[in-house]
Amino acid sequence: MDVELSIVMPCLNEAETLERCIVKAQAFLARSGVSGEIVIGDNGSTDGSQEIARRAGARVVDVRLRGYGAAIHGAVQQARGRYCIMGDSDDSYDFAHLDVFVAALREGAALVMGNRFEGGIRPGAMPWKNRYIGNPILSHLGRLLFRTPIRDFHCGIRGFSRAAFLAMDLRTTGMEFASEMVIKATLLKLPICEVPTTLDKDGRSRPPHLRPWRDGWRHLRFMLLFSPNWLFLYPGMLMMLSGLVLGGWLLVRPLDLGGLRLSVGTLIYCAMLIEVGFQALWFALLSRAYAVQEGLVPQSARMRLADRLVTLEAGLVAGTAVLALGLGLLFHAVSIWSGAKFGVLNVTEIARVCIASSLAISLGFQSVFCSLLLSTLKLNVRHTPLVAG
Repeated sequence: MDVELSIVMPCLNEAETLERCIVKAQAFLARSGVSGEIVIGDNGSTDGSQEIARRAGARVVDVRLRGYGAAIHGAVQQARGRYCIMGDSDDSYDFAHLDVFVAALREGAALVMGNRFEGGIRPGAMPWKNRYIGNPILSHLGRLLFRTPIRDFHCGIRGFSRAAFLAMDLRTTGMEFASEMVIKATLLKLPICEVPTTLDKDGRSRPPHLRPWRDGWRHLRFMLLFSPNWLFLYPGMLMMLSGLVLGGWLLVRPLDLGGLRLSVGTLIYCAMLIEVGFQALWFALLSRAYAVQEGLVPQSARMRLADRLVTLEAGLVAGTAVLALGLGLLFHAVSIWSGAKFGVLNVTEIARVCIASSLAISLGFQSVFCSLLLSTLKLNVRHTPLVAG
């Protein structure tokens, strides 16, 4: 029989609530007439959850790799449905009312996210720090960094087409899986929508697997690392521009601002801004190259343009040219010192030359070394055997 919908639940010792979730999902399939199945991605339960699931009529997929994302990914890989709806098996999501998810998927949405703030959060269902601090901040940050329309970034119930899931090629195995799904769907420009859903209090008597501060930090870290432009590129450009503008002036003459005089001391810090900013620009390129190579993000048009411009050969030539400039300034500084018979010099004048020389030498070496590392990250490597077995 053709299966339209697979209802997927990750499971790790959910004996208390798993059967209730399965019964609700079965009730939805029976009421709606949707051709479907229930798939449990078990992550090594030791409380008999597997037998409970089978007895209730679900299919169990044993996922050896531990982690929330791994459990879902393993279950979806074995699912037979054209669409999938995933949700936690702690009885906090209502599997008996999935009509809005199925309708949105049938209308062409690749990813359908639940929105708990629109549908309703029952008393005691979400800690105050998650409801008023964690979720709003992380959701706002996700919209800012990735321009996604999602307002409840970490809702645990969501639907997607199997084709979209394969296109996203999700790689993370932990809690970051939830963020990766939204981010990749956005980067791939897949059709995304939100539907209201409810959140009930966790039905288990034991503490949940979720750790708000730890998992919140993991999601925040993942989003920042997934957005090297905001983490490295824009701060690096700002620092370099500030250092170049102010430093370029101070390299020629001091700057008087009312009773404040900026001179060589400030020039040293301008050089620091330029160097740190330059490193940040390289980090943006390196991190993006690594993410593309590992399949974490799709290669954008801008990244393809950067690939054509920032090649190993171009980096070596540019680095060598800047290095030669620095060495030339060093030779000039030694010449000035020689003219003074290697004696006492005007510190203010010689310092300007030495600062410019040391900065150019440093930037030249960084360009050469980072170009070599970037070319290493871009090497095409084989991840699977060429011959089966």
